[in-house]
Amino acid sequence: MPFKEEKVSVRNGMFNTTVRRAGSGAPLVYMHAAGPPSWDAVHDLLAEHFEVIQPHHPGWPGSEGFDHLDDVIDMSLYYLDLFDAMNLRDINLVGTSLGGMFAAEVAALGPQYVSKLVLASPAGLWLDDAMPLDFFTASQDELAKAMWYDPEAAAARAPKIDPEDREAQATATINRQMALSSATKFVWPIWDKGLKKRLHRIKAPTLLIWGEQDGMNPPVYGPEFQRLIPGSKLEVMKETAHAPMIEKPEEFAGLVTGFLKG
Repeated sequence: MPFKEEKVSVRNGMFNTTVRRAGSGAPLVYMHAAGPPSWDAVHDLLAEHFEVIQPHHPGWPGSEGFDHLDDVIDMSLYYLDLFDAMNLRDINLVGTSLGGMFAAEVAALGPQYVSKLVLASPAGLWLDDAMPLDFFTASQDELAKAMWYDPEAAAARAPKIDPEDREAQATATINRQMALSSATKFVWPIWDKGLKKRLHRIKAPTLLIWGEQDGMNPPVYGPEFQRLIPGSKLEVMKETAHAPMIEKPEEFAGLVTGFLKG
């Protein structure tokens, strides 16, 4: 399903945000993970039931205003201002990995904006006996094994860039470095930025989704989030790792749609 792309000004131009959207129905805001934002099969599947709205975080490719953010609280308040600028209320909020951390903070600080919440392998907690992978220093092989249940299938599925297209290769490298550099502000040196002290404020019905073989953010964090978010539900997807929405988009979209419409 083709998406439309627009620019949204927040705080009188302090932030200029790229927003992709497709579908119709109740608004579903999808907060992307630490890498460069992409529009994947799961977005198309969700857009069959909702108006899917995917903002690019400030500091990531396509969005401006990163210098005005000092921490995750600033990011959360920015998102509440973005929702005001877009006249969004009672949204379904979905966040994955780092985007899950942002989504949880938004739901805790602005509960009146969020109707239902889905967090897929969210960052934000820290257990000394199950430390998340340091994706800034990990090798490509370590990252692949942490991200994917089947790294070979993931590699075959990934978009291919013509090795002769130096401009496209350079753009992809710059976008990835830009995204990871921006992510450091929110998860380095450790992922714990105080989220555990605010999760109790979440009022929205919440679904947690984890990949059974997640090597980036171990599945043990699922029950910990469930313990800290009142009334939350946890689903573990088999034969997936840190990106179940990519490895099994139909199953992931089915869980999300069933929860949001239930």
